[in-house]
Amino acid sequence: MKETATSAAEKRKPLWVPSAEWKSKANVTRFIDFVNRTHGLNIEGYGDLHKWSVDRIPEFWAAVWDFVEIKASRKYDQVVGDLSRFPGTQWFPGAKLNFAENLLRFRDDHPAFIFRGENNKSASMTYGQLYTAVARVAGALRKMGVVAGDRVGAYMPNLMETAIAMLATTSIGAVWSSCGAELGAGAVIDRLGQIGPKVLFTVDGQLYKGKEIDLLANVERIAGEIPSLQKIVVTPYVKERPEIGHLPKAVLLGDFMAEEASEIEFEQVSFDHPVYIMFSSGTTGKPKCMVQGPGVVVNQLKELIIHTDLKREDRIFYITSPSWMMWNWLIGSLGAGATIVLYEGNPNHPDSGAMWRLAQEEKITIFGCSASYLNYLKSSGVKPGKTFDLSSLRAMSQTGSPLSAEGFEYVYSEIKQDMHFNSISGGTDINGCFGIGSPIQPVYAGELQGAGLGMKVKAYDETGTPVTDKEGELVCEAPSPSMPLYFWNDPDSARYKGAYFDVYPGVWRHGDFIVIHGDSGGITFLGRSDFTLKPSGVRIGPAEIYNVVENIEGIIDAMAIGQDYKGEQRIILFVRMAEGFELTDELQDKMRKSLRKLASPRHVPNLIIAVPEIPYTFSMKKVESAVANIFNGRPVTNRDALSNPESLEIYEKLALKLRE
Repeated sequence: MKETATSAAEKRKPLWVPSAEWKSKANVTRFIDFVNRTHGLNIEGYGDLHKWSVDRIPEFWAAVWDFVEIKASRKYDQVVGDLSRFPGTQWFPGAKLNFAENLLRFRDDHPAFIFRGENNKSASMTYGQLYTAVARVAGALRKMGVVAGDRVGAYMPNLMETAIAMLATTSIGAVWSSCGAELGAGAVIDRLGQIGPKVLFTVDGQLYKGKEIDLLANVERIAGEIPSLQKIVVTPYVKERPEIGHLPKAVLLGDFMAEEASEIEFEQVSFDHPVYIMFSSGTTGKPKCMVQGPGVVVNQLKELIIHTDLKREDRIFYITSPSWMMWNWLIGSLGAGATIVLYEGNPNHPDSGAMWRLAQEEKITIFGCSASYLNYLKSSGVKPGKTFDLSSLRAMSQTGSPLSAEGFEYVYSEIKQDMHFNSISGGTDINGCFGIGSPIQPVYAGELQGAGLGMKVKAYDETGTPVTDKEGELVCEAPSPSMPLYFWNDPDSARYKGAYFDVYPGVWRHGDFIVIHGDSGGITFLGRSDFTLKPSGVRIGPAEIYNVVENIEGIIDAMAIGQDYKGEQRIILFVRMAEGFELTDELQDKMRKSLRKLASPRHVPNLIIAVPEIPYTFSMKKVESAVANIFNGRPVTNRDALSNPESLEIYEKLALKLRE
């Protein structure tokens, strides 16, 4: 007999409970007080606040606007148009503002950036210096004829110069779109080639795992295949003054920047004006180009200030790249006046303590990473809390893919006990989160603390009925400001509607498989619903298998796919072994018994195969779809979307061997 939510709650103990003092100092507590005062309410906790935020959507977003102090030359006539027009509703009609101006509101000597490179390169910049640098680049862009609506692209590592170029671009009303330097030339062309940028900001090379990687050959190919480019601006990184004479229309950043910095003329735009063009991972074809407007800054400041509890005195860090929306999210921290710590290079070079050494030295207060990074540390026996001084750390954030309950427990046992662990999940699509934490609630193993404020998140079963304590599709029943304005080159919105609204008209279907817990309001993510396994027609989230298998000694990583076989679907489980371990019959038997006991007989794979590598996207998501395509005889259409595309050769050989 299935347990009730109440009996399940009685058996669970939270990993962390915020103290009364912790709650009293939290920004979300200030926000609750603000809402209660301005609306004459008596909201007492996060649950009440979230209910009000989705029941009274216009009032909620108006409160966020005022609380995070959005800068606008003209305030909105109304918060939102017709909420039932989804997609297509208008946010903050009548308002005029500038995205960059909201991130450059501070111009003092407080540190804006601290940069550390893999080779111990370091630099820093105050808010005053940042404003001056942005003004010089913005002046140069205006001088060369870049105007509002023009696209500016980047092929850059995680440098201060990348953020400066983004802020300069958006300050003049132009549209920013970035690719990280880890992408190959083909992947960059697939992305930026669709949007016709006028300028490309790039770099001479990068350092990764102790090796110097020249990128100028890639830049030359990109320049040759994107005819819209009028200027290529090269930041010297691995060389002081790289040779760029072979690049057409190229100039070094220092020579490009205006000599004098004047006051920035922030172009005032409406909420339907494009700010970012973000790209989907492109694992099933050419990446989708998602156009986002100034609503991004409203939503991100909500997430950073209210959910993440970001304050001016904080030093916030994320292991990320300009290819990933977490880079955009991190740079949004400027709007709170915090200090952003940027790292460029391999996070485990020269050893697995590299990022914790950085946290100790730079006194990082909010540390962000992916589930795969934490799983690597856990499987390698790394214990940062026992090796490094992490006294400054008061919060951690994690995203990218689902983290198991044991992963949560590892964070509290081996990193730090008294801190807020803020597991988050959303997407590039909204440049933000559907599920996120709040520092005034307990943290339970394996659960995001709840839906984001203003996000009307539900789990739908196969009939489209909302369910709790049962697996379902993550949907959002109401619009929010950072959802795409439209897709690029999609005049009738057919691709946009097809991406999110084809299953439930008028309801956003995100493509994640989740459980919403009735007792805590927390959310457990089970993986992409596009890649759910269906043995005997029963839906299974791959994360349910990973959560068991990856906690068995000797297993570093795992991937499960479904293969059509004799009229049924069979599960094939691929496992990556730790050094010194082999996939023996005994270990396979242990995995099968554990899955049968801790999950169900349906979760037991038909085949278990050891592999040296698991394919990932650049945003640290496992690519089950590519491997499933290989084993089901379907083409893999875009290998450039993977961070390790060469790994697919392993699976092609295995699939061929199985067919024999």
